Amino acid sequence: SCSLLFHPQPSRSSRRRENPVKMVQRLTYRRRHCYNTKSNKTRLLKTPGGKLTISYTKKRSNGPICGEPSCRKPLPGIPRLRPRQYSAAQLAKNKKTVHRAYGGVLCAGCVRVRIQRAFLVEEQKIVKKVLKLQMAKEAAKK
Repeated sequence: SCSLLFHPQPSRSSRRRENPVKMVQRLTYRRRHCYNTKSNKTRLLKTPGGKLTISYTKKRSNGPICGEPSCRKPLPGIPRLRPRQYSAAQLAKNKKTVHRAYGGVLCAGCVRVRIQRAFLVEEQKIVKKVLKLQMAKEAAKK
């Protein structure tokens, strides 16, 4: 089995005493995987009994971000989880989305911009149609 050694920082008072013998508590990994890789990160915990133990930490998540290539902001209202936790068995649908168009995919600002852009495009089409009718009336008068 693999082991880790924990060397506590000496306090200032213990440095003055110059105690040459220092007891070190030996810690071992608690699972079969015994290499210090990204998936096997640990932290030290002190139990109520005063013993040091190892606690395994999970990987940090980046969480969902806005799908607009120019934005890429983190989406508020959706929890930052690892990809597997977003499955149907782990998380309810109302926790994965926001009640809005493109909820859970785009941020509110990007949705607002899309709606405004669509409205302005439609307005532009109407203006073109009106100008075309006016030009046709003027041509008919001449």
